[in-house]
Amino acid sequence: MSSKPSDSITIRVATLEDTETLVEHRRAMFFDIGYQDTEALDGMACRFREWVRPKIESGEYRAWLALAPDGSVTAGAALWLMNWPPMPFAVGSPRGNILNVYTSPAHRHRGLARHLMGVILDWCRANRVEIVILHSSDQGRALYESLGFEGTREMRIELGPRVHHPGDLGDR
Repeated sequence: MSSKPSDSITIRVATLEDTETLVEHRRAMFFDIGYQDTEALDGMACRFREWVRPKIESGEYRAWLALAPDGSVTAGAALWLMNWPPMPFAVGSPRGNILNVYTSPAHRHRGLARHLMGVILDWCRANRVEIVILHSSDQGRALYESLGFEGTREMRIELGPRVHHPGDLGDR
């Protein structure tokens, strides 16, 4: 499915040693879409670091990183394999949740996110992950729609303190 954006870019699976890069990408992604409260971002980064490490170790969280020729990380995307009950239209577990799709500003508009999405979707097909979901920012919506993602009937209620949601992330 995926085509390589450039011969100079390589993709590799992230490891536990990449945790800080994954945390940085998540923080930068939220900052770029409008969550710019430094204290809230720092707290989220700390909680995410604690959450993601055991999920990487168990294989429940898989991430792929795009590398420039010098070995620096230019982009990344992740897949959280969620234990999901059987549905009439799918056998059940796992359900893939794509998250933390992020490209550093200097490397945007070169097809890296599309390529990473292709890698993840190919992995899902090969590993019999039948349903894949994601939440889209306004910036990513056209890409995901071009890959076949559609809106669903999912609804949400927030029972905790009301938080401002720039761009209504998660409602898409």
